[in-house]
Amino acid sequence: MKIAEIKGLSTKELIERVDAEAASLDQMKINHSVSPLDNPAQIKQLRRTIARLKTELHQRERQINN
Repeated sequence: MKIAEIKGLSTKELIERVDAEAASLDQMKINHSVSPLDNPAQIKQLRRTIARLKTELHQRERQINN
């Protein structure tokens, strides 16, 4: 997910997306421990996407507080 797409989401959508992506990451890690994934780099990409979403949420919170 690109940063421009993330900035286009509402705050509520960001929160929902973080929860969904985190659940997906947990499931992917479990699946990878049972049987190796075809592309284990997906885990890294998903972690980075979650970090981007959380960063945008944090920036919005800081704007509200200032």
